[in-house]
Amino acid sequence: MGTNAVADRHRTHGALAGISRVRLLEALRAGDRPLDARELAAVSGLHISTVRFHLEILSDAGLVKRHRERTRRRGRPRLLYVPASAGGETGSPPRGYEFLAAVLARYWGGSAEERARRAEQAGRAVAREQGLAPPPSGHPTVAESAATVSGLFAELGFDPEPAAAEGEWQIRLHACPFRAVAVEHPEVACSLHLGLLQGALAELGTPAAASSLAPFVEPQVCVARIRSEETDPPPARQRATTASGRSSG
Repeated sequence: MGTNAVADRHRTHGALAGISRVRLLEALRAGDRPLDARELAAVSGLHISTVRFHLEILSDAGLVKRHRERTRRRGRPRLLYVPASAGGETGSPPRGYEFLAAVLARYWGGSAEERARRAEQAGRAVAREQGLAPPPSGHPTVAESAATVSGLFAELGFDPEPAAAEGEWQIRLHACPFRAVAVEHPEVACSLHLGLLQGALAELGTPAAASSLAPFVEPQVCVARIRSEETDPPPARQRATTASGRSSG
């Protein structure tokens, strides 16, 4: 790879290193028309000067394109921005490990049912490898198990929120790190995550079972449901704290 190509790659990665620039790029991809800096500031909550600064970096990296608005109105025409690539309904194209996951999911042979079954088995196997340890009592409550499992999902980047609702424990997963793959191949990605949940509960020895994992109940939220087998359901609106210390109050 030539020096110029390496420099281009470094510039692209650097442009995406800031979360604010990623948010601006996602806003452009989600829009149905070009946007100017003022509109992007309103969408992102950033100051317009900050938006212009980030747009300059994204433009230099080749991630957005800009052009002057064609108008007959008086005054200087607006500078409009569009993403260099549309990215589809799920955002930017898969990269790195997500790209590999997408390829593996697409070409994993067998029927949808067979693929789902193997993915669940793989998830349970991965859970066994995590070495999750039950509490000293050896008899974790459902709440303790939900918190521990949430910690595992937090390490994987799911931004989990455990809570008691409707007679069961739920873990709301606010950020699937493999969302693009899950949208295209839920029988693989979502079944893998369900198997991971089931396997983690089994390793903890908790009197609970994962009853389901509902993908995308909201545009960015999946919900894992855990039912109690040996204990009474927790009181409504009770909140658990994840292993990372976050409380969903």
